Amino acid sequence: MIFAWIGAILIGLSLGLLGSGGSILTVPVLVYLVGEPAKLAITESLVIVGAISMVGLIPHARAGRVAWRSVLVFGVPGVLGTVLGTTLSHFVPGVVQLSIFAVVMLLAAIFMLRPPVAGQAPRPPAPGWTGILASAGQGLGVGILTGLVGVGGGFLIIPALVFLGGLPIELAVGTSLVIITLNSATGFLKHALAGETHLHWTLIGTFAAIGILGSALGTRIGTKIRGPALRRGFGIFLVVMGAYVLATNVPRLLSPPVTAHAALPPAP
Repeated sequence: MIFAWIGAILIGLSLGLLGSGGSILTVPVLVYLVGEPAKLAITESLVIVGAISMVGLIPHARAGRVAWRSVLVFGVPGVLGTVLGTTLSHFVPGVVQLSIFAVVMLLAAIFMLRPPVAGQAPRPPAPGWTGILASAGQGLGVGILTGLVGVGGGFLIIPALVFLGGLPIELAVGTSLVIITLNSATGFLKHALAGETHLHWTLIGTFAAIGILGSALGTRIGTKIRGPALRRGFGIFLVVMGAYVLATNVPRLLSPPVTAHAALPPAP
């Protein structure tokens, strides 16, 4: 179990150091280090990610580093997308969810290995309804991912807020945490209303507490370590993890186990 606690620290550290990426570690840690079933791990990750993000957004909100208009434009469609994604998750096998999650990890790695947006000037937002619809569409897509595979989507939200919404990176990080909190809370409530209340709350509380402490530590360390090197290292780690999750789930997806009923010979 010690490796699981180390994983919880890494979740918080990555959020504190990079402003994103921590949530994408939560499901693999719960599945491969704790031994939780995929569907249960996805629901529990929503609570853990939501709690860490909610605590993390407090200093940003106090300092005025949240663009509430962008929360409305990006976040409301995200909530609707989360409801849709959570509903879809009830009809998707766990092995399919993990395979999708692995693809998302590889997509996150691409974002991490690209030059950070902090070194680039934000573009002015697209004029009128074009910009609003683009942001709303991205928010909807991120929300669907949140509900379907339990990922917060900060690695997608932050670039979208910078390049579609025209926000400076400081505002984008705080705004992203608000959106992640909303999406995670929506996904969890949808699961709870569907009767999925058999969660391991001691495990959730421990992971959230360790993640919050790790996030605070990561924020302090981040002022002393070069960001680009951290992003590259984390991106390479995500490539390895994503490849591992794909390698362990795609064979099961292509060759599902034969049930006892299917194995019976046909009746004469």
